[in-house]
This record gives sequence, structure tokens and C-alpha cells, in this order.
Amino acid sequence: MSDSLHRFQLENLHVRGEWVSLDSSWREILSNAEYPEPVKQVLGEALVAISLLAESLKFDGSLILQIRGALPVSTLVVQATSNGAIRGMANWHGEIPDDAKFQDLFVAEGQGLATMVISVEPNAAQGERYQSLVALEGESLAESFTQYFAQSEQLKTRLWLAVDDTRASGLMLQCLPSESSEIQDEGWNHATILADTVTQEELLNLSSQTLLHRLYHEEDLRIYEDKEIHFECSCSTEKIENTIRSIGEDEANSIIEEQGLITIDCDFCNTQYKLDSIDVKRLFVDADVTDIPGTGSVH
Repeated sequence: MSDSLHRFQLENLHVRGEWVSLDSSWREILSNAEYPEPVKQVLGEALVAISLLAESLKFDGSLILQIRGALPVSTLVVQATSNGAIRGMANWHGEIPDDAKFQDLFVAEGQGLATMVISVEPNAAQGERYQSLVALEGESLAESFTQYFAQSEQLKTRLWLAVDDTRASGLMLQCLPSESSEIQDEGWNHATILADTVTQEELLNLSSQTLLHRLYHEEDLRIYEDKEIHFECSCSTEKIENTIRSIGEDEANSIIEEQGLITIDCDFCNTQYKLDSIDVKRLFVDADVTDIPGTGSVH
């Protein structure tokens, strides 16, 4: 199976849904860091979830999920764009046992709940940036999203997520408006009861058509064209140079004097950027020239 996402609709049940499978993109993300098994699990689930959520939003831009915990996992960040690009990373500290539970990863004893932040970042001229922040509640990421949608969006939503070393897959259902709340509830309950029968192995190994047919072959099922998903990192030399400019010439030169080079690693794709004293001098010469009104070239 290739990395792809399918939207579908259960017409008679007033429910919409999405299915996604991440294969090569997931393996490429895993190749950038050696994650402990529990961290790998939740990172894969987060990438699946953000891919599903991004497709449910009709905009040109990106959707970012951040989980800000205490310890051992201090930060988890995943991003999906409207053109199907995904990336993600997690920072952790110390040893994490293989049997660590979801909440064990983000909530150190006595430090309270972690925070889940979802940011909508439209491209230029597409609208305002929007951010929603809630406490990370639930015994799994899927359960946390169910509670997030109930609290923040007032929208019935369920996710089923599965991850192994080669693939991360998932299914999402959302309730659609109906002429009566009774019909809406009946359709939603029926759709989710059927989805609850899906196994982790089926999510990981069955194609979208096979899985949806097994679950909903007796329903009025409409499947839309698939969308390709791929790994893509947005880091660049230009962004790194802008970062160096932001810390100032004196600070940049101080790092050069102490370390010989400024080295910056991208946590998402593991690309390493190195700048020496000549690079730094060029950056700030360029900046000075750019700041002169009416000047469009370097002298």
C-alpha cells in the first residue's frame, strides 16, 4: 500500500469519515531518530491523527499538533499541510520502559496534566491563524481527541489508530447534521459500533476499500478519490540564516569564537546546517545592505 488518504461518507447514517495509511513517510520519519517504543507509538498515532484532521479542514495551509508535557516526553510536534505533506518529532529524557502508558509519557508525578495545542496556520491571504489549547485528557491519544472535539468543537468525532515499525494507519468518523437528533444519534451509534469491531491488524494491513467494505457493506457508502500523503520537511538554509540573524551578530560571533562553527540540527529531518565566521560575516553584511532605504544590490 502507498501513503494515501480516502474520504468517505455513510449517506444513510449521516456520518462522514476518513481512512489514512502512512508507509514510506512513516519509515522516513523513524529513520531520523531512535525512539523508545512508547514514544514511537504515540508519534505515529499523532501523525495519523493530524493527517486525518487536516483533510477535514477546507483551507490552504497547515495544521499543527503540539503536546507539551512535563517528563519524560517534554515535546511532541506533528504537522500536516493541505497538499499532503507531513512531518513530526518528539523530545524525551531518560529511560522509558516499553510498558509505559500514554499518560506516563507526558505527566510527571505531581506536575499536572500535559497540554494539547492545535494550531491552524493558513497560507498568506487565506485567513487568520487559529489556536486551540486544552488539557491532555484520556487514556490514549484517540480518546484525548474525542474529548477535545466534544469540548472545543461540539462535534461528535472518533478515531481508531494503529502503529507498527513499518506503517501507521487510522480511521476517523464525524457526525453530520440531520433533520432530527434521534436519527443523528441512531446513525452515529450504528457507525461507531461497527467501527469498534476493527482490529489493529486490519487497520494496518487492509486497503481502504477492503476495510470499509468489511465494516459498511450494508450501508450507503460513498468513497471519494484518494489523496497522496508524503513526508516533507520545511527547513531550509534561508530559515536557518534568518534564525542566526535573529540572535544578532555579537551572539553569533561569540558562538563562533567558542565552538568554531555554528551547528544547527533539524529535529524533523536530521539535516545539519553549519556556518563558519565567513558565513556569519556575509549574513550581517547582507542584512546591513538590505536595511539601507532604496538599496537593492550589494556593493
